[in-house]
This record gives sequence, structure tokens and C-alpha cells, in this order.
Amino acid sequence: MLAAWYAKNGSAQDVLQYGEQPQPQPAEGEVLVQLVCSGVNPSDVKSRGGTRPVREGIVIPHSDGAGIITAVGSGVANSRIGERVWIWNGQYNRPLGTAAEFIALPSQQAVQLPEAISFEAGACLGIPALTAYRAVELAQLEPGQTVLVIGGTSGVAFYAAQMARQQGARVICTVGSQEKAKVLQDAGLDDIIFYKTESVAERVKDITSGAGVNAIIDMDFSTSSKLVDEGVLATHGQFVCYGSNAREVGPLTFGSWLMRSITLSIFLVYELTPAQRSRALNGLQDFLREDSLKHLIGEVFPLQDIIAAHQAVESGKVIGNIVMRCDDV
Repeated sequence: MLAAWYAKNGSAQDVLQYGEQPQPQPAEGEVLVQLVCSGVNPSDVKSRGGTRPVREGIVIPHSDGAGIITAVGSGVANSRIGERVWIWNGQYNRPLGTAAEFIALPSQQAVQLPEAISFEAGACLGIPALTAYRAVELAQLEPGQTVLVIGGTSGVAFYAAQMARQQGARVICTVGSQEKAKVLQDAGLDDIIFYKTESVAERVKDITSGAGVNAIIDMDFSTSSKLVDEGVLATHGQFVCYGSNAREVGPLTFGSWLMRSITLSIFLVYELTPAQRSRALNGLQDFLREDSLKHLIGEVFPLQDIIAAHQAVESGKVIGNIVMRCDDV
């Protein structure tokens, strides 16, 4: 099969290769998926760069993807053959991910993809949409409450903003440009803060008449935690975070958090408990069956352009998720 891979960590242009690799076969309890699309997430790029060292052999990157089941291992119903599916944790704790024409993986990690949802959108679900679902769940929003979603056009935040709104919450998003603001406005998200030119804290207070928000959802704790000290998060608010650009973050102003009974929730989507994973999968499938989510596809690359795709993610200039076509090489 055709695939992209790397045998050592490093920059995209130095380590990524493209060519023939052996086609996997499904073991007991596994399915073989002929991939149509592979999703490229920032975590995939960071892993290739060195956050997950290559111990031996090669790594076919990317955890997200979508395609069609073409074979099954023992213990899996033959009726699954021909099923359209999307994939989660395709390359987590295993070396062979979705940047290839085929992947073999446990049956439960290939989830039915409704006919109305494109393979490109399916390749954006495993990390972005599941992270968004869990983040909104942890935010514990009630109808009429308000949530601040940082970086509203990022892969996770765009889904989280829509999910929170469908729960009846008022959603405020930060963005860095008019172009990104238009993407949100086209999706019906009109409460927008331009964080580069406006004070986020002051604008939140203006929008909420001084009450603050009931939850903050963000991927960079190192920069957003200060918003609590600035009065953005209301008493009994939820601060939900799934990442931090700086891994060593200075001490919190504990008194500021304590006196308002702030809850801090940190999670990693790869490591959801079985119960959390089940709720997220079932909830996301409901959204997909209803076709009630917009999917933000930024740019689509053919598989042989793996280097350009990784560089596009690193540049941060593409709005939306980066996807690769595995069947158009």
C-alpha cells in the first residue's frame, strides 16, 4: 500500500517519507479500513517533531481518518464489510496510523459514519469533535448560561461552540482576524472578541453586563488562566482545558479561584475512561445523524504531499482542519 511515514523525529522536510509499505491485515477483533481521508492534527505534528520519540521501526502518523471497512478479523461480524466509518486513536500507543491507504485496528475504533457526512468531515472527528464534546460536557452548561470559547475557529473550538449553543448556552468566541470572525458569523456565532486588539476581560464584562461567563473552554492554559484573576469567570464557574503551550505553568492565584469556587478540569482526549468515551461517541453520533454540525475543512492535500500538510499545520495560517486524501495519490 502507499503510505507516509517517518523513522526518526525531526522537521517535516527532514524525516517524512512517502512510498510503499506492507498492507496490514486485521487480527482477531479488528477491522481493515481502506482510508479515503486522514486528518492532520497539531498533536500529530508535535509527535513527529519529538514529543513522542520513535523507539524503533517506523511511524505512519495521524490518529484520525475515515474510509470503508474492506475486511474483518475473527470475532467481527462480516456485515461490517462495506460500512463507512470514522476512526479514533488510530495512531495512539501504536505505530501505524491513518496516513496510508489502509489501517487495521480494533473494531470499536471504527465508528459508523452517516451517509450525509463526508469522508473529509469524518477525518475531523476523532480528536477535534470528541475533544469538543468532552469539553462541553465538563463545562456543565445550563440553558441561558454563557461560555467563552477561546480561538473559535480552531478544530476543537469550532465544534465546541456549536455544541454549547445547541445546549442553549450563549457562546462568546475569541478570534484573531476579520476573516475568522466571518467564519463564525456564517455559523451563527455573533458574540466575537478580537483578542489581538481588544481586552478579552473588558469585552466579556461588556457582553455579560459585568456578570462574567459560566465556563471557559480553551487549549492553552498558560495564557488563559489569567482570565480568572481578571474577573472573566463567574462564581462557581468551570475552567475546562485540554492543553497548554507552556507545560510548566506558574502558580495560580489560589485565593482568586478559591473565593469564587472555580472548578478546573483538565483532560486528554486520548485517555478518556470507557464511560466518558461511550458518552462522547454516542453524543457525537447523535449530532452526526441529525447533521446538525458544520465542519470546518481548511485545506485538503493528496497523501504524497504529507510534508506540505504538516507544514500547513505548523504555520497556523490555515483556518480549519487539514485533511489528506488517501485515495487520490
